[in-house]
Amino acid sequence: MFFIMGINQGRKDFVYDRVVICDRCGAYGRYQVFMTYMCFSFFFIPIIKWNKEYYVQSTCCGTVYELDPEIGRRIAAGQDVEILPRHLKMMQPGHHGGVRRCSQCGYETREDFEFCPKCGRRF
Repeated sequence: MFFIMGINQGRKDFVYDRVVICDRCGAYGRYQVFMTYMCFSFFFIPIIKWNKEYYVQSTCCGTVYELDPEIGRRIAAGQDVEILPRHLKMMQPGHHGGVRRCSQCGYETREDFEFCPKCGRRF
């Protein structure tokens, strides 16, 4: 008999549509809320999920924060929750209020562009 099973890591993104002013860079941005977890699957069907951790990434500077698990569970359940600074713990700092450089043409800017104004490549 042949069984296909395994353990892998997964990620699930949640919808969180609020504009915030970033505590790190001071720019306007949004929080991208997501959950990481470990999963046991049997015939590619997830059976058990454990080690759920909730994170927030700011769209303005890319800083990653660990989110309070209670707030993360409420967002996952679809509740309208406000994320406050006390709910966040910085895990990985992003580029701080500085110059963004295009990887293709080398153009530098302090503006919050999504695409390079010189060559059009996504920052």
